[in-house]
Amino acid sequence: MQPTTAALLCFAVAGSFLAAEIRGEELTVLEGCTLVDAPWADGDSFPVRAADGQVFTVRLYGADCLEHHVAGETDARRLRAQRRYFGITTARPDPAESIALAKELAKQATAETRRLLRKPFTIHTSFADARGDGRHKRIYAFVFDAAGEDLAARLVSAGLARAYGVSRSTRAGESAEDYRDFLADRELQAAKRGAGIWAHTVWDALPAERRLEREEERELRRAVDGGPPPAGFVLDPNTASREDLMRLPRVGETLANRIIERRPYRRLTDLLEVDGIGPATYRELKPFLRLGTAE
Repeated sequence: MQPTTAALLCFAVAGSFLAAEIRGEELTVLEGCTLVDAPWADGDSFPVRAADGQVFTVRLYGADCLEHHVAGETDARRLRAQRRYFGITTARPDPAESIALAKELAKQATAETRRLLRKPFTIHTSFADARGDGRHKRIYAFVFDAAGEDLAARLVSAGLARAYGVSRSTRAGESAEDYRDFLADRELQAAKRGAGIWAHTVWDALPAERRLEREEERELRRAVDGGPPPAGFVLDPNTASREDLMRLPRVGETLANRIIERRPYRRLTDLLEVDGIGPATYRELKPFLRLGTAE
């Protein structure tokens, strides 16, 4: 069943974007970048080579593609959350077939990114740390193809990514909120057209799927809260992986993502600016946190 315009508007407002503005330095423009082939790369995270030969991994601002390579339980949970967001967990009667469909759609996003970046492209970045796990050092970036088109916007418009993730002000002067709205509007249009992943959305099931995801995340958070980290467990909130942050008391995946999204922290008290960290939570977290440089 195709969604009505009213339903789509509610859907866009209620669920299309979980984001926080990255506070960071002024954006640096890197022209003449080229894509580096890597088996683990996906549509929104991939290694690039700058014109000076330096190689690093970028993570797109504002767009989130389905997981292409599921290497462990964390990736599997993330893919499940993405499938529920798009309402495709019941798109196939057999769960294994539904997962296979999601991975195939993820491959399509990866292929589209490679197609759009086959010619030298431009990056705008402040080199803010985007490491969500311990495997790859990543930096957030806006990426523009050879024609000057925003890669995140093109993926979202094609229905191959959701408007979801970290945002910040652009070099053109758009605020983080403006950029979030820009992508959310394109997600709404893609959903209306049934583009990409949205062609497989089971609209009647989507609200229940998203509700289940929220309930399971709360359950996971309660499990993580079941006991304190081991003695001597200390993290730098500017560099810790998502998995390590989730070992902290009161920190589930959503709060871990918010901590990552608000980097960098110049003082530990900056964590109080993270949605979900009030004075009581901060006091409980502080013994396990230490910045790389002295306050």
